[in-house]
Amino acid sequence: MTRTPPSAPPSATPSAIRATRTPPRRRVPRLLVVVLLVGLAVLAALLARRAAKSALSSAAPNPPDLHSEGPGPVGGADGVVPGGTTVFDGAVPAVANLDADLLDALRRAARAASGDGVVFQVNSGWRSPRYQNQLLREAVSTYGTAAEAARWVATAKTSPHVSGEAVDLGRSAATAWLSEHGAAYGLCRIYQNEPWHYELRTEAIDHGCPRRYADPTEDPRMRQ
Repeated sequence: MTRTPPSAPPSATPSAIRATRTPPRRRVPRLLVVVLLVGLAVLAALLARRAAKSALSSAAPNPPDLHSEGPGPVGGADGVVPGGTTVFDGAVPAVANLDADLLDALRRAARAASGDGVVFQVNSGWRSPRYQNQLLREAVSTYGTAAEAARWVATAKTSPHVSGEAVDLGRSAATAWLSEHGAAYGLCRIYQNEPWHYELRTEAIDHGCPRRYADPTEDPRMRQ
């Protein structure tokens, strides 16, 4: 009996072979991965910087309003004081616009001091809000931060100069004289770091001047 040889399995066609192969994985280019990582790092740094800046801004009390109220440079009408001005120069706005009681006390004290050869020269008195804001801008530029500038210059909203209730006197002889005799006229130095800055405290006539603040940042009036 003749055996029929088994038939050979049909050969696979090329198209069938391709259909059974596992498609290769697509690899993400290494350069693209590096770019993505660098981008994420830069974004994280920017977000961290913004958060830190926001925290500093919220921590600083009373951020100053530095907008100017008008065009052009400030001048005498804003309270800029000409050289050699004294408390008797009533034609100078910085003197004329001081609180009447403060100016009266200054002039009475100045007459008494003149007997000792001391002159009350005014370096700064009343100031317009525009002038005060300019001084604050300059202080921020000088000291680097609004917080440090606040130790020396108040905002237009809180400054006693803008309300005419403060005077800055020149020459150490005048401030030395007031340190000894000022309380008798109700004239008191308010800040430890500003020996030139005087305000009227009528209660000082009977009780002496109040304790000085280290600087304006300790003054409750500056937190309004």
